[in-house]
Amino acid sequence: MVDSPPKQSAEPTAAAEPRGRRRSVRAAGLPVALGVLLLVCAASIMVGAKPVPLGDVWHGLFHNSGTGNDILVQELRLPRTILGLIVGVALGLSGAVMQALTRNPLAEPGLLGVNAGASAAVVTAISFLGVTSLTGYVWFAFAGAAIVSVVVYVLGGSRSSTPVRLALAGTAATAALYGYVNAVQLLDSAALDRLRFWTVGSLANADMATVRGIAPFLVVGVVLALLIARPLNAMEMGDDTARALGAHLNRTRALGMLSVTLLCGAATAACGPIVFIGLMVPYLVRALTGPDMRWILPYAAVLSPVLLLGADVLGRVVARPSELQVGIVTALVGGPVFIHLVRRKRMAQL
Repeated sequence: MVDSPPKQSAEPTAAAEPRGRRRSVRAAGLPVALGVLLLVCAASIMVGAKPVPLGDVWHGLFHNSGTGNDILVQELRLPRTILGLIVGVALGLSGAVMQALTRNPLAEPGLLGVNAGASAAVVTAISFLGVTSLTGYVWFAFAGAAIVSVVVYVLGGSRSSTPVRLALAGTAATAALYGYVNAVQLLDSAALDRLRFWTVGSLANADMATVRGIAPFLVVGVVLALLIARPLNAMEMGDDTARALGAHLNRTRALGMLSVTLLCGAATAACGPIVFIGLMVPYLVRALTGPDMRWILPYAAVLSPVLLLGADVLGRVVARPSELQVGIVTALVGGPVFIHLVRRKRMAQL
């Protein structure tokens, strides 16, 4: 009697089917997200205290003749939209990298003390050095963010750093620096008045000089974030597993810290500390794409400016003829939504 060949198990096929479906969804979803981003960018240029028709937007972008709408589009709306776009990319990528470095899906770039370092540098420049211009704030804020990130990395153990040590060092640095900021503001009312608008987080004072100033830092930060996507995947499985897979933990953490500093530092310097974007978007993207950083990073880079520019447009609409700053809108609208999502059982188990 001839033995019949053993039947192949259907389990691998059943397991591969959801994986294949997820890959299809991820591949199809990214062009859709890009289309939504283009629509939001168009709305950012068209919508404001003075609505601009689509035809005038096109004319202002490509055939500027010096009319009122042309000047509005070229000198105000376009720089604001571009700044919101690149700052959104920076916040989304830095948040995704931060969550991977700390293996904490609720981490955000401020955990490293970046926002606190920038705020401390700005209040020092205002109160003790007499800096009054926004362009002056940018460089002090970026320098403060960079210095504090290096200090946090050293305090976190440098070569022997772990996610927990980095988080603790960042929390301690943030508490100390914000104590300093509050003390200076109480003693210097002029510093309080000048810092108040910057700390809210705003795109209102955007110009192309600011865009050109932070663009090189953002480009380097984006490249670094994309380059370490694969080792970040390994690190999320634990240090021992990552070493077994050949990942260089110290190098990856150092490059990740540098990427977060460049991205979040430049964004904070240009617009002030805009909260919530770098926390919420990567968290939600992970639910869509799974834990693969090679997909999380591109999705976060596309959807974060959608949220940021959408919040900026909403702030201009609800408070006409004035406006709500984008940092206020992201906190008021995004906070309750995020709490609801975290409380959902399926999201809380990620």
